[in-house]
Amino acid sequence: MRGPPSILFAGLLAASLPALAAEPPATPREQPALHALATAPSEAELHATISALVGFGTRHTLSDTRSNTRGIGAARRWVQARFAAISRDCGGCLEVVAPAQTFTGKRMPQPSEVMDVVAIKRGSGDPQRVIVITGHLDSRASDVMDAKIAAPGANDDASGVAALIEAARVLAHFDNRATLVFAALSGEEQGLYGGKVLADYAVAHGWRIEAELNNDMVGNSRGQNGVRDNTVVRVFSEGTKTNETPEQAAYRRFHGGELDSPSRNLARYMATLAAQYLVDLRVRMVYRTDRYGRGGDQLPFLAAGFPAVRVTEAHEDYTRQHQDLRTENGVHYGDTLDGIDFHYLARITALNVVTMAALSRAPAPPDDVRIGGAVTTDTTLDWQPSAGAAGYRVHWRDTTAPQWQSARAVGDATHHVLRNVVIDDWFFGVSAVSADGYESPVVFPGDAGSFSRSPPAASP
Repeated sequence: MRGPPSILFAGLLAASLPALAAEPPATPREQPALHALATAPSEAELHATISALVGFGTRHTLSDTRSNTRGIGAARRWVQARFAAISRDCGGCLEVVAPAQTFTGKRMPQPSEVMDVVAIKRGSGDPQRVIVITGHLDSRASDVMDAKIAAPGANDDASGVAALIEAARVLAHFDNRATLVFAALSGEEQGLYGGKVLADYAVAHGWRIEAELNNDMVGNSRGQNGVRDNTVVRVFSEGTKTNETPEQAAYRRFHGGELDSPSRNLARYMATLAAQYLVDLRVRMVYRTDRYGRGGDQLPFLAAGFPAVRVTEAHEDYTRQHQDLRTENGVHYGDTLDGIDFHYLARITALNVVTMAALSRAPAPPDDVRIGGAVTTDTTLDWQPSAGAAGYRVHWRDTTAPQWQSARAVGDATHHVLRNVVIDDWFFGVSAVSADGYESPVVFPGDAGSFSRSPPAASP
């Protein structure tokens, strides 16, 4: 006996649903967890950290290492103790290590040990994929070789160290799928040695560093010209890879990619997150590796083949940088605590926290992104699957546009054809999206945009 028509229709409809309704493609979603993290950094915690570091008198790399009250050694032990306390509060979630190397150089004439203090929070899903935040612990005054004179280094760079310690505290209970690393480096003022120590450690331990966020001078909101601005932070990023080979450079010069290193697309990623989750702080992307003629600890990471950016304040006051404490013609020189805007520092810390959290929950950026479409009206993109990705998006923008302008969710695929989008007129990329809506940075096709580390180019 046949059933009622309504029952038969319902049965036929249910049977046809899998054929009629494909699984919707994974797309980025607004994340309440990131909104919560954006307001989590504490001005009081940041103040306490900088006060403690300034209290050691000097943290010059060549200063006293044995005293418990003065010098770089006392500062390192204080940071280690702070990491240990955070770890106790999260049930031992942090592993604290102190990699070191001995160097000699122009600013280090005698062999001297440079030691970093590093807290590692292992990822729950892909622990070898690593997100790093750094700041340099050492300080200096006018004479870069004077290891005894007072050098409080409140902004340069106790502010960066305070930001990374606060990031560790805020993210201690966050479920990060990639590993998070919080590193107070030494030897920056003597030759960027601390950055090299950690970059070498990362290579030796097989870390796949997806992002290195170097925070150097992130607490001052007043420029030497009197301009006050606590709503903008600069993010510097290289355009082409430091370790690009001559063959890769030749290909890039013809096909493009000079604006799309992984570091540059990491800067774009940070700017997008700030616009969505930090309405009172704007990222100003600067298309330079660092400030003109100057450098920071992101450089050794770039040399090792890892994506890295410099995060720094919008306006600098040079009377407070690398200066002996003094007053001349009514001008107070020196890097002291009263030059810190703690609200501004808290917002920049929040940018770092949100970036690290978002990157750690997103899938890895797609690898081996390839593009085709010469002498056709369509553009074809292919890529390798990313672990943890539920879907992908293809992106394109005008060749003179600073940010990605168009995107299309393409589902769980590794191939897509953009019909009637001519390859000659646009730049293209691919991102990976998790099932819960976290998105990776965009990857530009070819070696120029790949986030995968390649060995440093051989010296000519």
